[in-house]
Amino acid sequence: MKGLKIVTVGAVLAFAASGAANAATLDDVKRKGFVQCGVSQGLPGFSNPDEKGNWAGIDVDVCRGMAAAIFGDAKKVKYTPLSAKERFTALQSGEVDVLPRNTTWTLVRDTALGLDFTTINFYDGQGFMVRKALGVKAATELDGASVCVQIGTTTELNLSDFFRANNISFKPVVFEKADEVVAAYDAGRCDVYTTDRSGLAAQRTKMKNPDEHLVLPEVISKEPLGPVVRHGDNNWGDIVRWTLYAMLEAEELGVDSKNVDKMKDSKNPNIRRLLGVEGEMGKNLGLPNDWAFNIVKQVGNYGESYERNVGPNTPIALARGVNKLWKDGGLMYPMPVR
Repeated sequence: MKGLKIVTVGAVLAFAASGAANAATLDDVKRKGFVQCGVSQGLPGFSNPDEKGNWAGIDVDVCRGMAAAIFGDAKKVKYTPLSAKERFTALQSGEVDVLPRNTTWTLVRDTALGLDFTTINFYDGQGFMVRKALGVKAATELDGASVCVQIGTTTELNLSDFFRANNISFKPVVFEKADEVVAAYDAGRCDVYTTDRSGLAAQRTKMKNPDEHLVLPEVISKEPLGPVVRHGDNNWGDIVRWTLYAMLEAEELGVDSKNVDKMKDSKNPNIRRLLGVEGEMGKNLGLPNDWAFNIVKQVGNYGESYERNVGPNTPIALARGVNKLWKDGGLMYPMPVR
């Protein structure tokens, strides 16, 4: 019995210590008054500044949603642009609080870097872009091609795997920054540009003559993209996770930024819980009870974010595809707020 007692006390102490550690990021964020968000160095539709330095995109909306949930003010965010090479170190060191920077969830990244992926805010896959004048219709016709690629990414690894699996050769032309890759390809320093297909659509808008380029039909990888936090910070991970789930749940329930005030009068118990009219859903997150209401009111539901940033009526013009809600045939499946 004594042995059992010691283990139990030890477990309680370990749990208490863990709880204290897990609360650290939220406490720090509240103390400084903003969320420090690690973003790309400029990827239209995902995280990109305008001429006035205002950031926008699907990834940016994760940070804005978190700020709305924590502070009731989606503007309480500061952005740190990071290259692919810098991004994980910046999060590990505490330079940023969260990394929603079009980053692919892989086993090694999730287990070996002291980091945790929270959920997925965009399902993607890697592709290839070529000039139409090249006359290539399929990626298997690229034998001997020079390929521009960003170093330190899953893109670089997938590229090598694809060419090796198809027994064709290529010449890599590598750069650290995404804009350097795009500029090199646009200047004709390589035959092919490869990255996630969403990135190809986004970066094509920056090229001199966008209509001269073609995205080949092959999708050579799975690229589940989502926000990352430091390992062990469970409460903070929950806040990131449920920020996105709230946006998805709102879309599923037909709640958006325009009708959210009216929806507080809904008789639907799922809507009432989401918007903080019933229950105490914010309590276990360490947030105010209107956390999800503020997200939807100030940032919108997931569908609004998608349409505003990358949808068919934007220059990116991406069909919703697998990023539709599960009930519409997609992969987006929010956990229930209850």
